[in-house]
Amino acid sequence: MFGLANPDTFARVTRPLIAPLWVIAAGLLITGAVWAFRVPEDALQGDTVRILFIHVPAASLGLAVYGSLGLSCLFYLIFRHSLADAAARAAVLPGAAYTGLALITGALWGQPMWGTWWVWDARLTSMLVLFLLYIAYAVLRGAFDDEGRAARAASVLGLVGLINLPIVKFSVDWWNTLHQPASLLRAGGTSLDPAYLWPLLVMMAAYFGLFLAIWLTALHTEIMRRRVLALRARQAREDRHV
Repeated sequence: MFGLANPDTFARVTRPLIAPLWVIAAGLLITGAVWAFRVPEDALQGDTVRILFIHVPAASLGLAVYGSLGLSCLFYLIFRHSLADAAARAAVLPGAAYTGLALITGALWGQPMWGTWWVWDARLTSMLVLFLLYIAYAVLRGAFDDEGRAARAASVLGLVGLINLPIVKFSVDWWNTLHQPASLLRAGGTSLDPAYLWPLLVMMAAYFGLFLAIWLTALHTEIMRRRVLALRARQAREDRHV
């Protein structure tokens, strides 16, 4: 396990997983999408309920991915390990994309249900903060020429941003909000009808598989980028000594 902390070992061990993950994620996405279009209309929401199969997985993965980013930042700040920083950096794009998709589909769902595209509801506002944290991390990570300084600054931000995760999760319980309470993961079990539950679980698995495929691909690219930078720096030092 600890041998995987070496970037070269990690790249060698995980490289064969990338192509199967893309295939599995694509298969699950197709299966989930077809299944979602075949479920019956909701008595109150009609066809609008189908946004559930895009919105809920996107929101859930947006939270989960930031959790992994924050954990990677913690490991980097403690151990100063380059692979932890690379893992956090590779998680930013899919995490921001999922969170942005959750905000967009939430607005599309909210307009017919609430009569408005947006309200400064606790859940919506904390999700917007989550999206801005992703963007801020990406901007801060690229704001310095010095890799170490950029990694430290972005890791501090990523770690502090973890405070927002329980606010997103429990906002519907702590405050009076328009957003409905949890229906999938809650005490007493899910309130979803099995006709909606199973295709939703397939879509959540698809989103998770897609994240892993994107993350591993981006992480391998980041490892190669750092390897090239290290080679260039070594060559520059050798040239100065000639």
